[in-house]
Amino acid sequence: MTGKIAIVTGSNTGIGKATALGLAKQGAQVVLAVRDVAKGETARAEIAAQSNSDSVVVMPLDLGDFASIRSFAAAFQQRFPRLDVLVNNAGVSPRKRTVTKDGIESTFGVNHVGTALLTLELLPLLEKSAPSRVVIVSSGLHYRGKMQWDDLQQARGKFSGLAAYNQSKLANVLFANALARRLAGKGVTVNALHPGVVATELTRDYPKAVQAVIKLFMSTPEQGAACSIYVATSPTIGGTTGAYFDKSKPKPASKDARDVAQQERLWSLTEELTGRAAQSRAA
Repeated sequence: MTGKIAIVTGSNTGIGKATALGLAKQGAQVVLAVRDVAKGETARAEIAAQSNSDSVVVMPLDLGDFASIRSFAAAFQQRFPRLDVLVNNAGVSPRKRTVTKDGIESTFGVNHVGTALLTLELLPLLEKSAPSRVVIVSSGLHYRGKMQWDDLQQARGKFSGLAAYNQSKLANVLFANALARRLAGKGVTVNALHPGVVATELTRDYPKAVQAVIKLFMSTPEQGAACSIYVATSPTIGGTTGAYFDKSKPKPASKDARDVAQQERLWSLTEELTGRAAQSRAA
């Protein structure tokens, strides 16, 4: 990875931090795209020390804010000449229903919509830098996910944090497949993955006692990052795109995730939610 530039979202802690460290150890210049810059700087110092690298930088990014996403993408493209790897790692799993700054239910808004918008905003540079890779951290819980097309944001009835999370992880794989199809032959691969059941800050909203019990049955962030690092760097899968990985091996995603009609429906909806559809019509 020497000479290559990578972005890892949500990289001040957990899987993201371990992924960034792994990429830095392989020689990549790594951008920690984080919401909390102070925590990001702490992570940067630790990663730099452990990787013996002075090429780790922090840039602010809030995936729950379209303006922040567009500002990050613009700033990155002004600062860096290329982008070889984009690891979409950041995610949230709130127990109670909240909304992003743009009024979208937070789980769907951050895990899918914000992630998709960031990827699309950076796409011109990814294409220019080809061969390049987009890595989307989904979850094995996408197998339990269902796109609730009539109420994607759970605006009606009782909010279920788990259902919202499962749906958002399914959306990750749907989006990865739709984008991979659009980038076929352009030298940019797009793959989704399951990092394992990992002890991260996703459970930050749960009681401390519950968090402690959960962590007893989970892998470490370093173990979880192994698949992300593999999909981001392995030369053996350089031409693989539109795949879903588990334990660093390709595995069939859920039937829903492989449904082209649902992929296209989500793509169109995402373009409308982010305003990109209107931009396309205006152009």
